[in-house]
Amino acid sequence: MTCPIATAGMLIRRPVPVVFEAFVSPSVTTLFWFTHSNGQLEPGAEVRWTWGMYGVSTDIRVKHVEPNRRLLIDWDVETSPTEVEWTFHPHPEGTFVEIVNRGFGQRPDQVSLAIDSAGGFALVLAAAKLWLEHGIRPAFIEDRHPDARVPEWSSSAKS
Repeated sequence: MTCPIATAGMLIRRPVPVVFEAFVSPSVTTLFWFTHSNGQLEPGAEVRWTWGMYGVSTDIRVKHVEPNRRLLIDWDVETSPTEVEWTFHPHPEGTFVEIVNRGFGQRPDQVSLAIDSAGGFALVLAAAKLWLEHGIRPAFIEDRHPDARVPEWSSSAKS
């Protein structure tokens, strides 16, 4: 059986260096995706991303950084590792970002995990687009699972 692969892609109407920086620098990424990070994405880094609204974190390991072109990480390193790759393609209107998540293994729920991942990364790209193009801080990630938010979370806790 072939393992499923999750993909998402989006045109973001900003230059490649701006879009790339948004994904490697937590000072920008926390404005549209996770709420906290203990480090920037750089080769060999081991970083923890936290979604405070849900009270969850994941550990990632940076495998490869090719500035303005490609990021490659292992995601959920301690629990159920998969590989996530971002590629940044120059486009006449900005940057086309593609995200591929692979390595769901032979788990019985591999298809549903891949489907959920594709949807999640599509939301992340839409949120990045909204922030980078219009300066609007989206609540897509927070609002995706409103009943799963931890009781002590409030929108003001994002900062």
